[in-house]
Amino acid sequence: MSQNPPNLRPDLAPRALITDVPRPGQPTIGMVSLGCPKALVDSERILTRLRAEGYAISPDYAGADAVIVNTCGFLDSAKAESLEAIGEALAENGKVIVTGCLGAEPEFITGAHPSVLAVTGPQQYEQVLDAVHGAVPPDPDPFVDLLPSSGVKLTPRHYSYLKISEGCNHHCKFCIIPDMRGRLVSRPAHAVIREAEKLVEAGVKELLVISQDTSAYGVDTKHKEDRGHRAHITDLARDLGSLGAWVRLHYVYPYPHVRNLIPLMAEGLILPYLDIPFQHAHPETLRRMARPAAAAKTLDEIAAWRRDCPDITLRSTFIVGYPGETEEEFQTLLDWMDEAQLDRVGCFQYENVAGARSNDLPGHVPDEIKQERWDRFMEKAQAISEAKLAAKVGKVMEVIVDDIDEDGIATCRTKGDAPEIDGNLFIDDNTESLSVGDIVTVEVDEAGDYDLWGRLPPDLLLAPNTPGERRQARGQSPLTPVDFCAKPAFHTPMKRLIPLAALLLLTACATAPLAIEGSRGFFWGFFDGAVAPIAFIISWFSDSVGIYGIPNSGGWYDFGFLLGLTSWAGGGAAARRRRR
Repeated sequence: MSQNPPNLRPDLAPRALITDVPRPGQPTIGMVSLGCPKALVDSERILTRLRAEGYAISPDYAGADAVIVNTCGFLDSAKAESLEAIGEALAENGKVIVTGCLGAEPEFITGAHPSVLAVTGPQQYEQVLDAVHGAVPPDPDPFVDLLPSSGVKLTPRHYSYLKISEGCNHHCKFCIIPDMRGRLVSRPAHAVIREAEKLVEAGVKELLVISQDTSAYGVDTKHKEDRGHRAHITDLARDLGSLGAWVRLHYVYPYPHVRNLIPLMAEGLILPYLDIPFQHAHPETLRRMARPAAAAKTLDEIAAWRRDCPDITLRSTFIVGYPGETEEEFQTLLDWMDEAQLDRVGCFQYENVAGARSNDLPGHVPDEIKQERWDRFMEKAQAISEAKLAAKVGKVMEVIVDDIDEDGIATCRTKGDAPEIDGNLFIDDNTESLSVGDIVTVEVDEAGDYDLWGRLPPDLLLAPNTPGERRQARGQSPLTPVDFCAKPAFHTPMKRLIPLAALLLLTACATAPLAIEGSRGFFWGFFDGAVAPIAFIISWFSDSVGIYGIPNSGGWYDFGFLLGLTSWAGGGAAARRRRR
C-alpha cells in the first residue's frame, strides 16, 4: 500500500477546510485556492479581512453569493488547472473574482472567460476587497460576526503556514515568480513572531515556515533588528522554536549559513527537517538554470548536516529534461542521488513557461525522453525512500495526528513529513484516546514505499488525567501558554457530592429545631437520595442498613430524594464534559 504516489506534485495546495455556518441574510463568499502554500496564506489573509467585514465563508458554490478563485500561473499545466477552476466556478455560481499569480496576465483569463467580474494580481488584497464589495455589498453585524483570534484558516486547526517574506531576488531561467510577485520583501521579525504566538495560543501545534527563499530572509533589510528580534533565518528559527510548537522550514536554499540551523535541530528547538530545492546535481545544468549556489559542494554539506544531526530528514524537488540536459548529466543526477540518499523527493518534467528565459535555450529534450528519465529518477527515489523507511521499523518516534476516520484509523505524520507533500504514519488500533492535533509517541512496526504504520506503546493506552500528564506521557515538548490555562480533566462525582451532602446535612440539623417540616424534609430527602446508591451497595453485605431513620415528610421529602438521586447523573455528565 502506498499512500503517496511517485508522481506527487509538491506545488499542489492542501485541501481547504471551511466550516463557517452563515447567519440568516449574511453575505457569503466562496474561495477556491490553488497553487503553493504561499498562495494559501494569501487566501487566508483575504478571507480574514472579509470575515472581519461581516462576510461568511461558504464551503461550496451553491451557498456563496460570489466566488474568489486564487490562481497559480507558474507552469502551463497549473495555468490550465486555474482556467478549469474558473470555468467550474462560473458554471456553478456565475459570480467569479480572479486573483493570484495568473492574475498577472488578465488578458489570458478574460480571453478564456470574459464573464469574470474582476481580475487582480498576486498580493493585491485591496483590489480583491473592492471587487467583492462591488459584487456583494457587506452587511456586518458587530454583535454576531465574531472573528477568530488567529484569523480564518484554510488548514486544519493544529497546523498553519507562516509566510516570512514575499518575492525573490534570484533569476532562475525557468522561473517567472520574481516577475509576478516582485523582489524579496521580508516581514519584520517581530511581526512574524507575534503572528506565530497568536497561532500557538489558538491551538496550532505545528508552524510551517514558507517563503520563496527562506534562507535569504532579511537580506533586503540587512538583517535589521526591531523590538528585540533580528531579521535573520537563524535568529527567527531560534525565536520560533521557543514557542513550544513544531517548527518546520520549507524552501531553504543550501547557502553556507544553513549549517547554523543544524544545531537548533539537534537541540530540538526546530524540527530536524530541511526542504531544499536542489533542482539538479550536474554543475553545467545548474549554470544553465542560473541557480544560486550552483557551484556549492552540496554532498559535503549534506554529510556535515547528518554528522551534526543524525535524525535530519532531507526533502527536495528536481527538474528532469531541462534544455541541454544530456544523458551524462542525467546520469550524474542519478549517481548524486545514490550518494545523497534524500529522504523525500519530488520531481518535475521541464515545461516551457511563458516569459521564462529558459524557453530560448538550445537543446530542448523531447517529451518521450523526459518521461523516460522521469521514470528512472522516480524509480531511484522510490527505492531510496523504501530503504530509509524500512530502517525506521522498531524505532520509537513522535507523530502528530492529522485525521481519525470512522473506522478509528489515525493518519499521522512524523517529524520528517510535511502535510500533503510527504508520507504518513497510520495507527490501526487503540486510537480511542487520540484526537486530531495530538502529538503522541509511537513504535513503528511496518514500512511501505512512502508510508509507515505504528502502534501506541501500552503506557499511552492508560489515559492520564491532566493535559500536563498526557504531554509528559507522550514525550511532548514543554507546556505552551495554552496549557497553563487548562484545568484537570476529570473529577469523580463522589468528590463533588461528599462536600455538598455534608453541607446539606448540617443545614438539615440546623433547621430541625425550627420544626420547619418542608425545609427539613427536603434536605433529609436530598441527603437520603444522594447516599442511596451507597446504601444499596452496602445492603448486599449487611442484613440491615439503618440509613433511613427520618420519617417521610411528604412531598418535600420526595422532591429532595429525587433531586439527590439525580445529582449522580449530573455529576457524571459534568465529569464527561470536563474530560472532553
